[in-house]
Amino acid sequence: MKEIREVVEGRAERLSKGDVRGFLAYSAPEVVTFDLAPPLGSRVDSSDPAPIEAWLATFEAPPRREVTQLEITADGDVAFATSIDSMTGTSKATGESFRLWYRVTLGLRRLDGRWLVVHEHESVPFHMDGSFAAAIDLKP
Repeated sequence: MKEIREVVEGRAERLSKGDVRGFLAYSAPEVVTFDLAPPLGSRVDSSDPAPIEAWLATFEAPPRREVTQLEITADGDVAFATSIDSMTGTSKATGESFRLWYRVTLGLRRLDGRWLVVHEHESVPFHMDGSFAAAIDLKP
């Protein structure tokens, strides 16, 4: 479990530092992602830093990612980790700072002796009152 915790927390730390290659080093060659931003899902080539670099360029500085409530379940060479994460940053487009809490589930596999992310799912709850507005005001 310690190795998996290091993967999850290491990814967050690398992203917070803007170290895209370090962030991607925790990923299998191809990762299935269900990110906060569209599309609904995709397969990501973890050898290509361009998409994450382009996203990071939309912030004044790399956004800070904090992992909380981390729970890990592992059996053999497969594991999953769930957490409630927060992201804080400042948008270059608006100059506005934000803090967003969201849910994360990572699927990991032990490949060549290393735990690597093979699946990532991030989500924000939405209000079920007919507005379908993202519930970005939630806090753990």
